[in-house]
Amino acid sequence: MKPQLWIAISGLYSFLAVGLGAFGAHALKDRLDDYSKGIYQTAVTYQMFHALAIFAIALFLTVQPGSRALSVAAGCFAIGILVFSGSLYALALSGVKILGAITPIGGVFFLVGWIAVAFFGFKTASTSFNQ
Repeated sequence: MKPQLWIAISGLYSFLAVGLGAFGAHALKDRLDDYSKGIYQTAVTYQMFHALAIFAIALFLTVQPGSRALSVAAGCFAIGILVFSGSLYALALSGVKILGAITPIGGVFFLVGWIAVAFFGFKTASTSFNQ
């Protein structure tokens, strides 16, 4: 995928994180109990961190356009946001506990994405030493 598309995805996810965070802080403050507020805040936090990670990866992809590891990382982060944060939003708003069982799948996507970032870093470091 082109870096510009990853930048667009990052911008959209970041926009949604800010909007959903504000919505949670204002519109939901009296509707959610403390437990659900914590779950909702975790969803917003992880969404924003990983949206910014997608942005950083997009910038790296402008320099290393063929990096499979970076592309995998960005894809994993994008899916992770949908599954991890999405399931937490749904859990916080609905109270349906079974939705919490989906959350770790998104967490695995985040972990795979960070391993791909580390792989890219180690691979790039080893090739730059050999030049």
